[in-house]
Amino acid sequence: MGSNSSRIGDLPKNEYLKKLSGTESISENDPFWNQLLSFSFPAPTSSTELKLLEEATISVCRSLVENNPRTGNLGALIKVFLSRTKELKLSAECQNHIFIWQTHNALFIICCLLKVFICEMPEEELQLHFTYEEKSPGSYSSDSEDLLEELLCCLMQLITDIPLLDITYEISVEAVSTMVVFLSCQLFHKEVLRQSISHKYLMRGRCLPYTSKLVKTLLYNFIRQEKPPPPGAHVLPQQSDSGGLLYGLASGVANSSPFPSSNPHAFQINFNSLYMALCEQQTSDQATLLLYTLLHQNSNIRTYMLARTDVENLVLPILEILYHVEERNSHHVYMALIILLILTEDDGFNRSIHEVMLKNITWYSERVLTEISLGSLLILVVIRTIQYNMTRTRDKYLHTNCLAALANMSAQFRSLHQYAAQRIISLFSLLSKKHNKVLEQATQSLRGSLSSSDVPLPDYAQDLNVIEEVIRMMLEIINSCLTNSLHHNPNLVYALLYKRDLFEQFRTHPSFQDIMQNIDLVITFFSSRLLQAGAELSVERVLEIIKQGVVALPKDRLKKFPELKFKYVEEEQPEEFFIPYVWSLVYNSAVGLYWNPQDIQLFTMDSD
Repeated sequence: MGSNSSRIGDLPKNEYLKKLSGTESISENDPFWNQLLSFSFPAPTSSTELKLLEEATISVCRSLVENNPRTGNLGALIKVFLSRTKELKLSAECQNHIFIWQTHNALFIICCLLKVFICEMPEEELQLHFTYEEKSPGSYSSDSEDLLEELLCCLMQLITDIPLLDITYEISVEAVSTMVVFLSCQLFHKEVLRQSISHKYLMRGRCLPYTSKLVKTLLYNFIRQEKPPPPGAHVLPQQSDSGGLLYGLASGVANSSPFPSSNPHAFQINFNSLYMALCEQQTSDQATLLLYTLLHQNSNIRTYMLARTDVENLVLPILEILYHVEERNSHHVYMALIILLILTEDDGFNRSIHEVMLKNITWYSERVLTEISLGSLLILVVIRTIQYNMTRTRDKYLHTNCLAALANMSAQFRSLHQYAAQRIISLFSLLSKKHNKVLEQATQSLRGSLSSSDVPLPDYAQDLNVIEEVIRMMLEIINSCLTNSLHHNPNLVYALLYKRDLFEQFRTHPSFQDIMQNIDLVITFFSSRLLQAGAELSVERVLEIIKQGVVALPKDRLKKFPELKFKYVEEEQPEEFFIPYVWSLVYNSAVGLYWNPQDIQLFTMDSD
């Protein structure tokens, strides 16, 4: 670092970094800081570049970890940064590129150092490093105990109060990145950090008054999706004399008028703009997690989204994520599936999706779908996800949520596409074959155990229990549709009749006997009517007989079962899902995409 441009390969030998991390204490008033911060270093733009940077600076960072208790240089660097941020607004208004450039460089170094500190020590030890001063070895002063909190508050103010201009763009991004680092402590602990120091400062300390403004600012950043300025825009002045005007406009966006509410953390935001941005950005797992968080934890957002008449704009990107499950990481798939589960908890949603007709779904390649309802497409994609999971990942949690979404929708199945009806029965056929195979293996294993007691036996009983749970769930889904909307689904009845032999073995099975009563009744009733109509019937004639028979079938003969309703419960996530989930959570925390709903509430408005 220093007055010349720096390359990653030169960093381990850089004399300024060596001095910063060495055994000599550096006063915050030392001219050294101006020299250290006068470098032109391209910020990493990819994970590869970031890894190279971390590898090149790890020795310097670890040296500072070792020497900082005696030198207090980390605290001095932070104080230099904090003193500069007090003049940052004025510098932005006056287009003082050099001052903003050096302030950005200070924060860039702080962020790089914090990554190593947080990775290698618990939060309590990290907090101590913020208190060390230039005194006797390892000494600290009570006057500087809040330096960590002061830095967090400063980052929040920087993000919310400094207008987003070309010259401030990079320091705003660096402030968000540093917040990410602060909130990443969970990544290095297997247990849940319920008493995180950073969280305490953010949600209960001096930072609390800024939390709602931070969330609002970052949500609007997400909505606007501002493109980065040309490289070096924060260093080299742009050919423009409108800096003051731009500052005034951007400042007006950053400081919206307060929203009158009894909740001090409430704020206004344009739900329509947020909804449109969410629909457009679902290719990234961060945006999917944002959507999940808002739906799960904010009733105002959930009510608004469920009331939209263009719900297909939201659902189709989610279905495409699930359809391309092979190309997505596991937590992206989980989030997409949980979003569907949350949406299907609403009966209005379950009815409306069958009223939305779609044409030419190009990304669905198994079959040409010239016209299909959104509801039928949703069923197809969820069933495909189940089948993929059965043959590849075999994740019970994924199975459970897929089936729960189908169960929530089942009572409102309407005018199912013939292919969707076929796939429902085909999935049951696949499960039936799987059941028979496991049952046969269990029988052979039992016979083998009678002849040899020394060989350990596979736990086929557990496998059989799992597959029977899934089969019962599928029978309940079919039964729910027949009981509540038989007259709306002739294609499902047709598929049932076509594959009626599949259900024969479950009629007298003790685990399925009760739920099979209605299915057996429907199959028997319509088989009789088809038999009366004669042989060699066309598909159109069979469907006509089914539609006529629906009217004649006495509804009181169908046994009523409790309504199938499943709600998503966050605590049920498996441990192996927790770490990638937390990483996404941490990432989105820093960009305003996650906050405790008890602390932050969003309120709708007609316009900005």
